[in-house]
Amino acid sequence: MATNIWEKFDQMIDTKALKEEAERAAEQGNFVEVPHGTYEVRIEKLELGESKSSGNPMMVCWMKILDGPYKGQYLFYNQTLHTGFGIHKANEFLRSLDSGLDIHFESFKQYYDLLLDVHEAIDGKLEYAVEYGEERGFKTFKIVDVFEVV
Repeated sequence: MATNIWEKFDQMIDTKALKEEAERAAEQGNFVEVPHGTYEVRIEKLELGESKSSGNPMMVCWMKILDGPYKGQYLFYNQTLHTGFGIHKANEFLRSLDSGLDIHFESFKQYYDLLLDVHEAIDGKLEYAVEYGEERGFKTFKIVDVFEVV
């Protein structure tokens, strides 16, 4: 049992993850809302995670903007995977990354490995033009071009 309110919060909140998140925020500088548009990006992170709000499995993709006035900012694509539609949307996005891998869902363990394999296949090799928008209140991300890194 916590002896004071601060120990209670230390037990309730993952302080290690919170510290790492604060360090990443400091590295990225001030957050600026990126307007809808098309951006050249590099995939910095692609993994299976867990939604903090619902606890459902979620594909997490961080795209770093490479040029223009929002250079260095990130687009964050988080797709929950607890429905067939969510898995379909994630599969469509993964196929558009042109990794050369067979994109399909069998199990969460298999999908976890697949996301790591896709990231390994494209990391340092491919960059993308992504069309960032919104539809029915949800952020949308569509790969409209693929570039080889030279």
